[in-house]
Amino acid sequence: MMRFLPVFASLALISQAAETSLTRDQAESAGRELAAEMIQRLKTERTAEIEAKSITQGDKTLRWLEKEFGKAREGKRSLWISLHGGGGAPKEVNDQQWRNQITLYQPKEGICVAPRAPTDAWNMWHQPHMDPLLDRLIQGMVATRGVDPDRVYLMGYSAGGDGVWQLAPRMADRFAAASMMAGHPGDASLLGLRNLPFGVFVGSEDAAYDRNKLGASKGVELDSLQTADPKGYTHLVKIYPGMPHWMGLKDAESVPWMAKFTRNPWPERIVWVQDDVAHDRFYWLELPAGFAKTGQKITATVKGREILLEGDVPAGIRIYLSDRLLGLDSALTVKVNGAKAFQGIVPRTRDAVAAGLKARQDPGFIPAASIRIEKLPE
Repeated sequence: MMRFLPVFASLALISQAAETSLTRDQAESAGRELAAEMIQRLKTERTAEIEAKSITQGDKTLRWLEKEFGKAREGKRSLWISLHGGGGAPKEVNDQQWRNQITLYQPKEGICVAPRAPTDAWNMWHQPHMDPLLDRLIQGMVATRGVDPDRVYLMGYSAGGDGVWQLAPRMADRFAAASMMAGHPGDASLLGLRNLPFGVFVGSEDAAYDRNKLGASKGVELDSLQTADPKGYTHLVKIYPGMPHWMGLKDAESVPWMAKFTRNPWPERIVWVQDDVAHDRFYWLELPAGFAKTGQKITATVKGREILLEGDVPAGIRIYLSDRLLGLDSALTVKVNGAKAFQGIVPRTRDAVAAGLKARQDPGFIPAASIRIEKLPE
């Protein structure tokens, strides 16, 4: 088979001997095997904290209440993460809101988890410690409770809704859908929601902090984003006439709406905008350590046999690849801001599968290969 020389790309994987390359079936088999090994390891490591309903990282602890609904076979359970209100209030107020949150929503199937925010600050759900804590909670539930990593849902009320506005765009690749109830968007960008179905539920009389007006205006913004990009920005916006901050559980219609969706870890287009809490990884892109910065924007689009990267793309960016994204038996081209950065056939390898799982610990996301663009084209 003809191979093309890479342009400005890492030769580490491309130059491997042909006998190390895997077929698609072999790569998928290796993925299943290595994912099962990872799940077993995580199950050993995480069972105690999941049973205790308490995760500690550094000086922050995330505790939770939970309820189970319906039945699903092992590996196919859904997980519903429901964030309580309160915020900048005494501990007793936030504790009461926490205990109430677990009673609000009842999916037909799944594990519903109401975490207790580790702090009592106004921005308790979108401080930097929350992202890794939620990530670890999801990993533990997948490994020990049979949760499907492609069926994890996020929702929150009031201050919890504030958190959803912020967390959903920056962690969009972890969830199947998200819904915000009676929260304030603050400075959140909606661009990262391109592949995450997002619900907005607000009472028309919820005028404090202009929640009603902002909910409606964000709905208009989502309409515009979807008009410009019809395959993305799926959303549902409900401004309930005559309803105040408490919507009398009308917003519970969000649950069956979200349940219709499953996560796609390999979307053909990514819009990645860094919040003030930056991430090195988003879907099938990974930045070099320390390169993520607030406001950085990268779009990545698969178009035929090309991967087009645009925006603030740094040297050293890694692109994870799967046949679910585009077939790997033929040559592909990577362009950065219009200039060719790579062209060639990228081999599927067991090492690439293992490295991808190690980096993410997500059995729903199993790459078969990867490219690192060492130097940007001039």
